[in-house]
Amino acid sequence: MIRTDRLILRRARPADLQDLHRVFTCAPAMRYWSEPPHQTLARTATYLDWLIAALPPEADDFVVEHAGRVIGKAGMWRRSEIGMILHADHWRQGLMREAFAALIPYLFATHDLDHLTAEADPRNLPCLSLLAGFGFRETHRAERTLLWGDEWCDSVYLRLERAPG
Repeated sequence: MIRTDRLILRRARPADLQDLHRVFTCAPAMRYWSEPPHQTLARTATYLDWLIAALPPEADDFVVEHAGRVIGKAGMWRRSEIGMILHADHWRQGLMREAFAALIPYLFATHDLDHLTAEADPRNLPCLSLLAGFGFRETHRAERTLLWGDEWCDSVYLRLERAPG
């Protein structure tokens, strides 16, 4: 568990299903996710099962809790690659910046990693700005990497080196 001034980042549990379903049915939040908004509670339950089962060292993922409710997810979803999602009701409040300010040092401190990576849609400027603010640098781009519904999307890949020392 990771605590910040306003957030708790903790392991997912079955009781998080309704809150996570609210996140994964939020169309603006899902716009740059790997799939369109979830259509059923069963789809979110499948994702939640994966989230609960995905444990270190290959994954180190957390739900993001604010004021007693799960409002998103942040963490290392596979070895060295981080990801995030936040319900749109909580955008522009610095919450994901706060989460990453605690998460990134935690990941480097608890895993034998020399870097972290991220992938984002190049149109997702808030995500790219957040990552750049933590020192992530673009390594390359690729076209047509993800079929989102019936639309092909591109990707930008980023990397953050472990600080020396």
